[in-house]
Amino acid sequence: MVHRLTWEDKEIVLVGTAHVSKESVERVRTVIDEERPDTVAVELCPSRHQAIRQKENWLDTDIVKVIRQRKATLLFMNLLLASFQRRIAKKLNIQPGQEMIAAMDAADEIGAGVHLADRDIRITLTRTWRALTLWGKVKLIFQLLFSFGEVDDISEEDIERLKQEDILASVLTEVGRSLPELKTILIDERDRYLAEKIRTAPGDKVVAVVGAGHLAGIRRHWGQETDLSSLESLPARSWLSSSLKWIIPGLILVLIGYGFFHGGMHAGKNMLGWWILANGVLAGVGAVAALAHPLTIVSSVLAAPLTSLNPMIAAGWVSGLVEAFSRKPRVRDFESLSEDILSFKGFWKNKVTRILLVVVFTNIGSMFGTAVAIPLMLKVL
Repeated sequence: MVHRLTWEDKEIVLVGTAHVSKESVERVRTVIDEERPDTVAVELCPSRHQAIRQKENWLDTDIVKVIRQRKATLLFMNLLLASFQRRIAKKLNIQPGQEMIAAMDAADEIGAGVHLADRDIRITLTRTWRALTLWGKVKLIFQLLFSFGEVDDISEEDIERLKQEDILASVLTEVGRSLPELKTILIDERDRYLAEKIRTAPGDKVVAVVGAGHLAGIRRHWGQETDLSSLESLPARSWLSSSLKWIIPGLILVLIGYGFFHGGMHAGKNMLGWWILANGVLAGVGAVAALAHPLTIVSSVLAAPLTSLNPMIAAGWVSGLVEAFSRKPRVRDFESLSEDILSFKGFWKNKVTRILLVVVFTNIGSMFGTAVAIPLMLKVL
């Protein structure tokens, strides 16, 4: 699908591609060769462009730094999405993003500039993550993680639909149909973002290569100027969300204090015991589920009751760091990452993804530990 648009004195040739179609690759090359544009705009962000062009950059990843910067969950989500996309591509015998690679190669051949038109995937994922409730986050992680068998069951009708959808949106909506709040961020916002970036691409003639699923939205927003900074910023956390991480630990401490004061030493100790037991055990179960090192499991059990009372530290960060030092990833773990994430077993086998699993599962276990501990503590009174 090819559409011609104008903006002031600029001519834009909008090429809609099917992300899972080999025909799109040839169409992209043909259009660029015939049109000879000044610039080729592609539906890629700097992060994804780097991932395509500099695949060896995985080798420079400092997993300890990722955990300390509180980006482990974001990296884990990114890998889960990459896994889903790669599995679909493998089933259809194509290379993910091949049409975008073809567009950039064709631009180089005719001496045209390459313009990255999509929003950074890290911003998109962070905005998506913050839009979800706590239960929505847990549900999305597990739906993505346990979606491996679903790819094998994709029908011909599903394949035809995937050819017309944005790949990032299709990946998430395929496993998160019960999360309608994703559409605004994954589709609507990016339609506006792409339209603005394509309009402002340098050159008098621009060929823009985007997924067919974005064509209607780009054309709809074409005449509307968009403030990109509003779409690139991370929304402030709500007052309730920011406050709860302080309020809940405060209430628990008050509850334990109340138990000692009104119920006596016996009641207070019992309440404290339930708190330590529920948090520690369930955090430990999370670490065990991730097949963590024995030292990591012990650290999660010991850390969870304390970190759950400290809004600045999470149990998963502690256990993740212990796992990283106990089983330090080697170069071959990063080299095999792209293959290991293609299977459920591979996520647990690779030391990099196992560390991320430890972080996520320990945090989820600690979270459920808090939910279980509170009614048990109240029962003592």
